Amino acid sequence: MEKILQRHFGFTTFKNGQRPVIDTICKGESAAAIFPTGAGKSLCYQLPAMVLPGLTLVVSPLLSLMKDQVDFLLSCNIPAARLDSTLDRDEYNRILARAKNKDLKILMISVERFKNERFRYFLGSIDISLLVIDEAHCISEWGHNFRPDYLKLPAYQRQFRVGQTLVLTATATPPVIDDMCEKLDIPRNNVTLTGFYRSNLFLQITPLEQAEKANHLAGRINQDPLAPTIVYVILQKTAQQVAAFLREQGIHAAHYHAGMKNPEREAVQNRFFQGDLTCVVATIAFGMGIDKRDIRRVIHYDLPKTIENYSQEIGRAGRDGNDAFCEVLANRDAIHVLENFIYGDTPDQGSIDAILGLIKATEDDNWEISVLTLANELNIRVLPLKTLLVYLEIQGIIAPKFTYYKEYAFKFIRSPEEIIHTFQEERQGFVRTIFDHCQTKKVWTMVDLDGILSSYSTDRKRIITALEFFDENGWIRLKSQKSVELYEIKSKAFDTNELSRRLFHLFQTKEAHEIQRIKSMIQFFENDACLSTRLALYFGETLDQPSCNHCSFCENGQALIRHSTPLAPLSSMNFTTLTQDFMNAGPDLASVLNLAKFLCGIHTPVLTRLKVRASPGFGALGRYPFQEVKEWIQAHLTGQG
Repeated sequence: MEKILQRHFGFTTFKNGQRPVIDTICKGESAAAIFPTGAGKSLCYQLPAMVLPGLTLVVSPLLSLMKDQVDFLLSCNIPAARLDSTLDRDEYNRILARAKNKDLKILMISVERFKNERFRYFLGSIDISLLVIDEAHCISEWGHNFRPDYLKLPAYQRQFRVGQTLVLTATATPPVIDDMCEKLDIPRNNVTLTGFYRSNLFLQITPLEQAEKANHLAGRINQDPLAPTIVYVILQKTAQQVAAFLREQGIHAAHYHAGMKNPEREAVQNRFFQGDLTCVVATIAFGMGIDKRDIRRVIHYDLPKTIENYSQEIGRAGRDGNDAFCEVLANRDAIHVLENFIYGDTPDQGSIDAILGLIKATEDDNWEISVLTLANELNIRVLPLKTLLVYLEIQGIIAPKFTYYKEYAFKFIRSPEEIIHTFQEERQGFVRTIFDHCQTKKVWTMVDLDGILSSYSTDRKRIITALEFFDENGWIRLKSQKSVELYEIKSKAFDTNELSRRLFHLFQTKEAHEIQRIKSMIQFFENDACLSTRLALYFGETLDQPSCNHCSFCENGQALIRHSTPLAPLSSMNFTTLTQDFMNAGPDLASVLNLAKFLCGIHTPVLTRLKVRASPGFGALGRYPFQEVKEWIQAHLTGQG
């Protein structure tokens, strides 16, 4: 193992925890690596991939993370590739061909790639030695950024007969570790946890008035103007405002958030990596996969979302082992903003009733949906809708069959007759039937799948395989569109009202759990104990010493976090002025819940449809408690306000 380590990666020794994980994988067993950010989790699959006979398939949550990992592997002369939406058809086909020919050792994908019908056909034709799940805490509903699509990974693991699985994460509490192991059949004694304590990080909690933050931040950065710094904020507009202020102070700063176009985000990230930027002011969209080892400061201008987020974000500092400074500019002013993100993910019970009604009204046992279309129709955000579908699976109401593209289209590179006469006998008749049921509209030729199936004794898989073959040979250029998820309805024998109440209760339970996370985070920052010790304990690690001597508690004692900016009473607000844009755009949709989400700045499909997110009223009450805003709206709508 040491020889492989040195030959391919240029390292002479393993980092803490790497060797036992690698040994477990090479013995043919599944494993889990729970290492801090930057502690070398990736090597735990990269090295075994070189000795395993088949492909190592890596599920990764972020495009930038995949790109960085593949670039590193290629620099080590390890045959690796990624599949993502940036690839053109020729490159995509070349990568699949290399995998089929066993010219690849590592292939990186997003979890959503499994929903691609064509990709699943491809997986069925290759040997997968190891399934790797990065950021695996996403598979647990109690993880801090749960992603429902991750819950389907155990089913894919069985479907493609993957014998071994490796899960990787930096932020899993003991209950989340248990949940991951149970779902993926990983023996609990095959979990390697190296600990979360980082002796080179100074953890600072600085209570501040909101009005003091900007000047304090500028002063902190100017203590060492060239030290690479990440400043985390909650809102996109805050990222822009703070970055602009820092530039006015002569600091080389730029903002970064999910609302920017991909080229803009990539330009900021590249400039930061190359040292052209001193400081990036960012939402949490900036971070996962950031492998800049000399980050000297991570400053939370706003409170982080959870303790897990805090741990993950400060973990990006000091990866080179040298001292780094992590500071939270703390007050309670934005707590309700954090809470409002959570309330936005709880659907109206009426929307749950509607989806149950759709299932009951379906004539046969096959239920086809477009998630985006359904989310817009029911006014449920996409993530909670996916969660709702998973809940329905758990309840035994539906079972996923597959995701497919409703439409296929292509451009002819060779003429149809040339392609047809490449084949003989039955195959020639089959290919002719395909082209007979295609309609060319200017550039693109549309494939009539239903017409082919009704005219020829075949199945959908053979048609798509044929189109893939034509595409791979350069005879056509194929594209697929309009993703549709097909579910089997397992039962319609449910009481809609009773099931709706139970499902709504699940969302309320999750909502309460997430709200409690915020309270736990505040308690953690205000605790009368060493911050490093308490952080390690949260993740199941008990330190030998009661204090670290490199945190603000050990240096100055307990921090007290207060509200710094008094809020005007809601009774002083002008209801008509704040809501008039919404009322004008969609009076029929002006329910208490929709108006509350509008005023609190919670993004929902109905607000996008009405085009009111640019209104002055959107987010005007974002710092007020959501429940109080609802009560205030209710009072006005009933004439009591």
